[in-house]
Amino acid sequence: MNKKGLLLTYVFFDIIAAIMVWVLFMLFRKIVNDGQIFDGIHIFFPNYDYYKSLFFFPVACVFVHYLSGFYLNLYNKTRLTSIFTTLVASAIISITIFFVLMLDDVVVSYEYYYYSLLVLFGLLFSITLIFRSFIASQVRYNFKTKKWTINTVIIGTGNNALKIARDFEKNAVQNTLVGFIATDHFVVVPGERVLGNMNQLSTIITNNHIEDSIVVLDNADENQLFSIINLLYKYNINIQFTPRLYEILTGSAKISKLGIIPLVSITNSSMPDWEASIKRFLDIVFSLLALFLLSPFLFYFMIQIKRDSKGSVFYRQERIGRLGKPFNILKFRTMYRGSENGTPQLSSANDNRITAVGRILRKYRIDEIPQFWNILKGDMSLVGPRPERAYYINQIIEDAPYYCLLYKIRPGLTSWGPIKIGYSDTIEKMIERLNYDIIYMDNMSLITDLKILIYTLEIIFKGKGI
Repeated sequence: MNKKGLLLTYVFFDIIAAIMVWVLFMLFRKIVNDGQIFDGIHIFFPNYDYYKSLFFFPVACVFVHYLSGFYLNLYNKTRLTSIFTTLVASAIISITIFFVLMLDDVVVSYEYYYYSLLVLFGLLFSITLIFRSFIASQVRYNFKTKKWTINTVIIGTGNNALKIARDFEKNAVQNTLVGFIATDHFVVVPGERVLGNMNQLSTIITNNHIEDSIVVLDNADENQLFSIINLLYKYNINIQFTPRLYEILTGSAKISKLGIIPLVSITNSSMPDWEASIKRFLDIVFSLLALFLLSPFLFYFMIQIKRDSKGSVFYRQERIGRLGKPFNILKFRTMYRGSENGTPQLSSANDNRITAVGRILRKYRIDEIPQFWNILKGDMSLVGPRPERAYYINQIIEDAPYYCLLYKIRPGLTSWGPIKIGYSDTIEKMIERLNYDIIYMDNMSLITDLKILIYTLEIIFKGKGI
């Protein structure tokens, strides 16, 4: 079963659990009320619509489970993580539902509410966890018996690669080492297990259904390491490498499975799953609100752009986004038509290619508003590194080969880089902005995003866009 299939399985049984809980809870409410077990009086006068609630309760449960981050990284969920996530989500759902119920019921005894709140929480937590535990046990069994496995390749054929391979095959449960990919002519590992070299990377990953990779090089320099990582990103596979002293001292090296040598993951976000889920949800909500509330201004500036100069209102440009995949970014046109003539050119504050209206749009960052559509589509986020064109990325990586690290998160409408540097009209400024974005990526959190958004609003209102 692939990750999508496993996700659908969890969602399906979460819905089944929610329906069972709601039916049992409604039955409890009826029995308690009709049975008059609390001092011989009716506890409440039920006004709740049973059939509507039977639909909305499972929807609410799945929504909260999504926000809890449970549906992310399902293969790597530990028992403790599953219990804690289910516990917190069940508590949030129960308390929220009771707030709604109290609005609809005429309350006679609050003792009943406290008692029934515990009943709802107990039912929801226990039934949901039972289903999830059963699915998780099946997942673990399938991996243990190798019915399921995560095909893994080691990039490197030297002494370190051989050492990692031995430890990996001894301790790995979910993964199967398919073979090695050579980066040079130095081969210590068994020759029959070498699948090919880096020039055959695409064929090897496709034919062997590779999902995980470990970069293990002997005495590799930084340029070679990041060059390989840059090539791997486009295949949407997990990328790890053996830590150097810096990663060990800064805590970047993590032991994901006991017994295996610590590895540094390039593709895993530093943001907890629940924050990542909430971040994406807020991206969607704020984008919809922004497009709706700002629609009068959008139409106004569309008319002004059309009056000011010839050309289309919107400007589409290919940028490189998450996992190194290209997408078309959407902006209001701020330059005269044909300003680049096919050759990319960086803009500056006094660029004579910028139109009169375009200068106003840039000053207040109004030209970026159409990118809320990119955020809705999932190409971008509200906060994240600004996406660049491949033409400039190729120049940046000559001096900063670690640019590819940004590929593990969605690019954004704003981030520390644009706030600190502003419009980058030179490669040097782009690299300086990159360093701020790396810092952001290593310290991602909802609080950090909020701070960045506040700083961005200050820039907009003060007209410091350029």
